[in-house]
Amino acid sequence: MKGVIPAAGLGTRMLPATKSQPKEMLPVAKKPVIQYIVEEMEAAGIKDILIITGKNKRAIEDHFDRDPILLEDLKKKNKVNQLHDLEALENLNVQIFYVRQAIPTGLADAVYKAKEFVGNDNFVVALGDTIIDSSQSPIHLARLIDFHRKAKAVCALSVEEIPLEHCNRYGILAVSPFLEEQKSTQTKGKYLVKDLIEKPSPKEAPSNLAICGRYVFSPVIFDYIKQVKVGKGGEKQLTDAMHLLRKEGRIVALQLAESEKRFDTGSFPLYAKAFVSFCLRDKEIGEELRAFLKNLEL
Repeated sequence: MKGVIPAAGLGTRMLPATKSQPKEMLPVAKKPVIQYIVEEMEAAGIKDILIITGKNKRAIEDHFDRDPILLEDLKKKNKVNQLHDLEALENLNVQIFYVRQAIPTGLADAVYKAKEFVGNDNFVVALGDTIIDSSQSPIHLARLIDFHRKAKAVCALSVEEIPLEHCNRYGILAVSPFLEEQKSTQTKGKYLVKDLIEKPSPKEAPSNLAICGRYVFSPVIFDYIKQVKVGKGGEKQLTDAMHLLRKEGRIVALQLAESEKRFDTGSFPLYAKAFVSFCLRDKEIGEELRAFLKNLEL
């Protein structure tokens, strides 16, 4: 299965930090956001990845390019830690391809750019500004792919419960319990999706289950993306295409486990939480940062 990472948005909520660099390249601890996502796809067994870029996104290509001169310099200067981190990046067992979305007209249009890349196969979409921290095995993305296959679904979504007052920030689902066909029993954290609504008000929201940036699609999604009209925010929304996709077959949802956590880096408050969280767990800088935060006068 191939992977697609949309990373063509303007990142206006993160200005001025994103004026000349992609929001996906902002560091979270020692790595840029998008590296976590590529590593997640590799861990789920995905070998071929398409990153959809746009204006001022060249830094993404540069980051995943090999740099033998830098490697040699680190070896000469015996910078062991930096060498280890760089070799881990350059030894990722994936092939990365790129296509540009010249005009950022919405997530649906960005995903449509992957049509020729994925061909007639099912594929994964992972948003370029969202990290899913999944320490259990198999990781969340691998379980989502497996659920999509076993449920014989046209689409499988990752979801999490959010405060109801935040529903106007996300795609929200109306669901019913997913029943295992062989057992006719509900499986915890698995749902059959009845409807999808893009950024509803708390009063309009059918639940507090929010799509959290991971999808597995049948290629038939491209037929419905073509039918989508401009929606909320003046963009073509992927949620609207999935709303139409329901007529093709099952859409299912897999909730994040208690040990899994989503980190959205698309706004400064959320980015700050992600940055501090990952720094605190870093063996090299975590202890010193934790001591600093305890003594910080707020």
